[in-house]
Amino acid sequence: MAAAVVGGRGERLSSSSPTAAAPQVDAGKYVRYTPEQVEALERVYTECPKPSSLRRQQLIRECPILSNIEPKQIKVWFQNRRCREKQRKEASRLQTVNRKLNAMNKLLMEENDRLQKQVSRLVYENGYMRTQLHNPSAATTDTSCESVVTSGQHHQQQNPAVLHPQRDANNPAGLLAIAEETLAEFMSKATGTAVEWVQMVGMKPGPDSIGIIAVSHNCSGVAARACGLVSLEPTKVAEILKDRPSWYRDCRCVDIIHVIPTGNGGTIELIYMQTYAPTTLAAPRDFWTLRYTSGLEDGSLVICERSLTQSTGGPSGPNTPNFIRAEVLPSGYLIRPCEGGGSMIYIVDHVDLDAWSVPEVLRPLYESPKILAQKMTIAALRHIRQIAHESSGEIPYGAGRQPAVFRTFSQRLSRGFNDAVSGFPDDGWSLLSSDGSEDITISVNSSPNKLVGSHISPNPLFSTVGGGILCAKASMLLQNVPPALLVRFLREHRSEWADPGVDAYSAASLRASPYAVPGLRTSGFMGSQVILPLAHTLEHEEFLEVIRLEGHGFSHDEVLLSRDMYLLQLCSGVDENATSASAQLVFAPIDESFADDAPLLPSGFRVIPLDAKMDGPSATRTLDLASALEVGPGGASRASTDSSGTCNRSVLTIAFQFSYENHLRESVAAMARNYVRAVMASVQRVAVAIAPRLGPQIGMKHPPASPEALTLASWIGRSYRAHTGADIRWSDTEDADSPLALLWKHSDAILCCSLKPAPMFTFANNAGLDILETTLVNLQDISLEMILDDEGRKALCSEFPKIMQQGFTYLPGGVCKSSMGRQASYEQAVAWKVLSDDDAPHCLAFMLVNWTFM
Repeated sequence: MAAAVVGGRGERLSSSSPTAAAPQVDAGKYVRYTPEQVEALERVYTECPKPSSLRRQQLIRECPILSNIEPKQIKVWFQNRRCREKQRKEASRLQTVNRKLNAMNKLLMEENDRLQKQVSRLVYENGYMRTQLHNPSAATTDTSCESVVTSGQHHQQQNPAVLHPQRDANNPAGLLAIAEETLAEFMSKATGTAVEWVQMVGMKPGPDSIGIIAVSHNCSGVAARACGLVSLEPTKVAEILKDRPSWYRDCRCVDIIHVIPTGNGGTIELIYMQTYAPTTLAAPRDFWTLRYTSGLEDGSLVICERSLTQSTGGPSGPNTPNFIRAEVLPSGYLIRPCEGGGSMIYIVDHVDLDAWSVPEVLRPLYESPKILAQKMTIAALRHIRQIAHESSGEIPYGAGRQPAVFRTFSQRLSRGFNDAVSGFPDDGWSLLSSDGSEDITISVNSSPNKLVGSHISPNPLFSTVGGGILCAKASMLLQNVPPALLVRFLREHRSEWADPGVDAYSAASLRASPYAVPGLRTSGFMGSQVILPLAHTLEHEEFLEVIRLEGHGFSHDEVLLSRDMYLLQLCSGVDENATSASAQLVFAPIDESFADDAPLLPSGFRVIPLDAKMDGPSATRTLDLASALEVGPGGASRASTDSSGTCNRSVLTIAFQFSYENHLRESVAAMARNYVRAVMASVQRVAVAIAPRLGPQIGMKHPPASPEALTLASWIGRSYRAHTGADIRWSDTEDADSPLALLWKHSDAILCCSLKPAPMFTFANNAGLDILETTLVNLQDISLEMILDDEGRKALCSEFPKIMQQGFTYLPGGVCKSSMGRQASYEQAVAWKVLSDDDAPHCLAFMLVNWTFM
């Protein structure tokens, strides 16, 4: 800076010097300020770091001690003060990053040591197995190396477990022995090689990453492991992790039955935990475990846990009807303090969920360590990181509420939906008699206040007349439908599946005078939806929002109810590029007051993938379906075979809740049953439109073999040649054996629409179906106007006379929209008139050159 920079730091003052009593302004090069002057300037800086010229002049007038300082020098003081503030913040940030990097480096070094041990063990085992294969006689006689060639878990499987004598909760010494065994086994998994860990794809370490995530390979049960850094102290981290219902969304309740202090300052807890079922097709699980909390010599905290069974010994736990007892193998948390603050966390989750007790199609939900990692291990780390981020004060308050309030809303929505799906009898749920069809389950709850909790304001409907809650739910399997894409469509296109009359009924139930007409309504409340964001998690994997449904009434009754309706909505798992255990959309009607204790009656959708994600094509880009493009039955058969490796299955669970008055219960049940069936039919239509982009076996992704299609293909090519004087450039399609195959395989999108006042599409090649994200069956429901933006429509209108007179025209590049609402750009478009054999105009053809999704 120039020599006229003014010094304003307190440490530059010399209070002992008589010359420090007043600022020295000699030549305007340097100024010394007294402590009183600095204090006055600091007070103003706190209120306004960048005062205007008028404010600086006012400051000089109001503070006599600053009267000898020129306004320009005060301006420079504030500039320097802001610069120092920025430097301090940057230095603090760099120190924080440096601490994180040092801690991460230490973590990676420990991981490297563990992996080296694992490699050494595997090399030794490999050598031993080679010896046994070359010398079979040794393999039958020498068993001394059995403990070497088998991992700890495999060894346990091959050898019968030793039955310990039954240990009672009144015998702390016996339980402490179990606790110490659990601690040793947990540490061998967290920092040793007791389990063969395989790192999950996409989980790379770094100062801002969630951590190192790994899953088990070839071990009993399923296991997941995570290592990460958080900016919270170990005791706070331990407190959060012990509060499992706050972060584990599948956890229904945790009851601490017995607490026993240990002599080393730790505690032993006997815990009974219940978890929700993920779908209506399986039973929920419960666990009876021992949890041991203790400190280590290096200052670390350990929380380890395991199930108490006949093999481990210990007291027997509660037995609850309709629950299947699952087992927690030695698991837990190792929390180490970091230098300069924060903690390094090791998490191990290892469970046996008794997968054989569920239908075979659902077993991947209970046998996949990746699903366990997403639902428990990563969820715990994310929750701790979220709390740490909120504690730092970096998250702005939304709608005048603290982040913890929104977190509570999210938990209540998720829990309410889980309660509806599971329908536990001890919550007051009971099944209603069926109409003979097994696709929809109807259950009722006559104790709604028990369900929502005593701390929640009761629904005015429940307090004025007798009534309760009715839930209609169902599950169905989907093929080749990405959960994220489906849920995102349901969120963004509510009008495609929701009935405005049912929305009106749900919203009116929150009012003192309920809208007691449970039939489906076809008028009123047909306005658009507006999404109002409220909050999101640190990694944007979950977000909370308010949906405003704009109301428009027509009849007298509807005018009274034509106010806007509001839904509180929780959406998660909609990022197609992220690995997620499920995608979920849950919503509940709310009134305009949006009180913190407002009653919530959640409904919604949950889509859970059943198959592991293969290295197949992404759902966001055009696919190479060359194997499907052979005309005739042979081509279709080959396509189905080749695409089997990328076929994904998922299970969709739908649950809708409604309040009812006792005298209208049967009417509401009939309405709910019909509504859920209608929603399922809508979802299936959406799934059919989405699925063909991932595989040819659903929908028509091979060219139609009808004579009409062959004729149209020849007309398209011949008309293009007649109008332009050149053939369509058939790139990479030399092996095609017909005009239809040439057209179908073309990389540019070729679309045909009718020559009517409202042109509708009649045909598209493979690329055309991809850009429209539809099928040949649904193509005729899409109009030309729907896919063009304003610029595209203007360009086509101006060039349309030229097309009809000259037969073709070139249109500039632009943007179009698919049937799913996604935008795609293209470099150029060619439009030409397709003529039949008698030269009569048949349709209009478009070719979108070099298109791509934006």
